Amino acid sequence: MRSRFLGAAAAAALTTAMLPVQVPAPANALTTAPAAAPAPFSSASALDPIAFAVVRPSAHPVELRSAPRSLSVTYTFQGRSYTLDDYLARSKANGFVVLDGREIVYERYHGAGRTTRFQSWSMAKSFTSAAIGIAVHEGHIRSVDDPVTRYLPELRGSGYDGVSIRNLLRMSSGIDWNERSDAPKTQLAAHRGLSVERLAKRRVRGWEPGSRFEYTSMNTFVLARLLSEVTGMPYHRYVEKRIWQPAGMASTARIGGDSHDDLGYCCYYATDRDYARFGLLYLGKGRAGGRQVVPRAWVEESTRPSASFNSRYGLHWWLGGGGEDDFMAAGFGGQYIYVSPEHRVVIVKSTLSTSDDQAEALAAFRAVAAEVERTR
Repeated sequence: MRSRFLGAAAAAALTTAMLPVQVPAPANALTTAPAAAPAPFSSASALDPIAFAVVRPSAHPVELRSAPRSLSVTYTFQGRSYTLDDYLARSKANGFVVLDGREIVYERYHGAGRTTRFQSWSMAKSFTSAAIGIAVHEGHIRSVDDPVTRYLPELRGSGYDGVSIRNLLRMSSGIDWNERSDAPKTQLAAHRGLSVERLAKRRVRGWEPGSRFEYTSMNTFVLARLLSEVTGMPYHRYVEKRIWQPAGMASTARIGGDSHDDLGYCCYYATDRDYARFGLLYLGKGRAGGRQVVPRAWVEESTRPSASFNSRYGLHWWLGGGGEDDFMAAGFGGQYIYVSPEHRVVIVKSTLSTSDDQAEALAAFRAVAAEVERTR
């Protein structure tokens, strides 16, 4: 049994866990701002990410070349015009990275640096989606239309009984859940070392699965638990072996869990450059380092509307909509990995803030992506 703890995905009660983790900078470290002093965690702290599961980097990282360029960005939100500097200030950005392909054309940090491991919050859900797609390709999961109880029989009799994996991925499981109140309760229980799996077994059916959208972090926990069961290895190890290393991540990451399981719906601690490499992986339709890491068909399916009742959500990815093909992983408080296939741009934003307007973020990101293409 492991003993690890985590920060909250949606609870202000655990916002101290949003503090970044500083790691030693390599000799050739390049950053636009000095790294902050180490966050106040110690090995004795219950919110200490150093106690989380280790995800080791690739022996052959994808190289991101620094090629800074001047970007003149203006966007409109709620009838007013703003600049990129306005957005970074308004959203309290602590990290902001813009990729033009593999070139870093813009990188800024405030109270942090490029070696800071930022808390992902629910951006983790998009990593879990990628892992599910790989597990299907490898034959561990026969079909996402299978009921999850085919692989997790312990959930029979719960609200998850007979619910398809697809409905978990598109946040339409039908379980009785309120993200605003239930996610903090779940997080606090896991923080105390209690089993989230037991909490999943207690969920009851609230409505017909597949009939509407209801954002539910517990769905992603069940998917992470499913991955551990069908692959025969802990979730974090599967992510390491099938995503983190093959996609060419350059730094060690951490993933939070309860006393037994990795959560999968939150609590990655990683650098913004590695988050950008994940966006680059999806920009490349799942390819990195000359190999197909995530099946191309899965990338395409998970980044288009997954149901008629919600055109802005794929399979654990948020979609830009409005006739555009852009998409993003999004986390509590304003954490983003944004991908624009049209402009071939990836943007990562990290913040310690606890408030965010996703509509403004999308407007700003689209303006940045268009400017990157214009100045190419």
